[in-house]
Amino acid sequence: MVTTPAKEVFIQGITRDGRTFRPSDWAERLAGVMSGFRPGGSAPGSHLNYSPWCMPRVIDGVKTVVVHSDLRGHDPMAWDFVMNFARDNDLRVAEKPAGAA
Repeated sequence: MVTTPAKEVFIQGITRDGRTFRPSDWAERLAGVMSGFRPGGSAPGSHLNYSPWCMPRVIDGVKTVVVHSDLRGHDPMAWDFVMNFARDNDLRVAEKPAGAA
């Protein structure tokens, strides 16, 4: 079976032992830090919007940051920062394969 690389990674605000991650605005803070990483690079005022590659969402009642795999190709260190944040805080990470609904 051939696996398709994930286009999106979901960092969920739940630790692996099932606790809700705090502070409650962690997803907005993380996405805010990543706002300058975007297609075409940072531009004046880009810090005022979230990057399309790193967006906070609430999915099934859980704070989540959706990270698009294009971030990895644009800036591997930014990708590592986000993934290390999830690992260091023991957050659940799920992948959505390309083409999945």
